[in-house]
Amino acid sequence: MAREDWRDEPIHGRSVVLRRHRPENLTAFLRWYGDPEIARLTRYHVEPMSPDEIRRYFETRVLSSETLSGAIHLAAGDRLIGTTTFSQLDGSNGSVMYHITIGERDAWGRGYGTEATELMLRLAFERLGLHRVGLSVFEFNERAIRSYDKAGFRVDGRLRDAIWRDGRYWDEIIMSVLENEWRERAPGRGRGAPASLRAATPSGARAARGA
Repeated sequence: MAREDWRDEPIHGRSVVLRRHRPENLTAFLRWYGDPEIARLTRYHVEPMSPDEIRRYFETRVLSSETLSGAIHLAAGDRLIGTTTFSQLDGSNGSVMYHITIGERDAWGRGYGTEATELMLRLAFERLGLHRVGLSVFEFNERAIRSYDKAGFRVDGRLRDAIWRDGRYWDEIIMSVLENEWRERAPGRGRGAPASLRAATPSGARAARGA
């Protein structure tokens, strides 16, 4: 997918703003992904990422022009609190995988992740012209599951006993939201994106939707 204007222009919500990541955000990534609790919630391995792994991830998955990754800032004060990414973009089938990490612990449970997710869904369905956004989450991450449910995701299925944590096995839950489901959740989301957003839709995604 070609680089789009949204990477340079902030996406504003009520409480959070999504901005393009900057090289200096690496400092926050080193702290976040070195946190054992964030590793517990986000990684298949028990141990946190090493500093070298974090640097490679930041350079290849966060700063790369080939990824759709945004920094989550608080609208009040512009503090960086997390990161959100689309991966495995499949333009032919109109689908993408979604990832989010709220790295600052004092920002947990305040609705910032839900709002950032809603902004990314709007990006996916109105600007990128996608049909499905999917994700996976560990069964014990109840806070994240509640957030995804609030944003409109539904459970597709489970990978039984896929994760070993805290002395037992847990399921990995597969969730998704479809464009029509997303549009039905709020008034004013008629079929098709507004003209200003359709103009920015990548040609590959438009072709996938038959436009």
